[in-house]
Amino acid sequence: MTNIYVGNLSYQVTEDDLRGAFTAFGQVSRVNVVKDRETGRSKGFGFVEMDNADEAKNAIEKLNNTDLKGRQMNVNEARPREDKPRPRGGDGGNRRPFR
Repeated sequence: MTNIYVGNLSYQVTEDDLRGAFTAFGQVSRVNVVKDRETGRSKGFGFVEMDNADEAKNAIEKLNNTDLKGRQMNVNEARPREDKPRPRGGDGGNRRPFR
């Protein structure tokens, strides 16, 4: 299984749009366009999982820097997520003084 990062997406790109672009190169097992929790709006990037590594590599090579709905996608193999330390304390990371 190869996890592919797709960045610089137009905010109008849907998971179906992304699936369609990658399906031309092989079997797509999962697609996720990352959205803001509060607004539900796309954050402009997503992930595509493909079962076959050769098909995934071909898709990355062919789709990187190509246009999808008016923006050039950045396509490369996703790096493992790094766990970032969460802010400590009761202020949730908000450092502004109280008024």
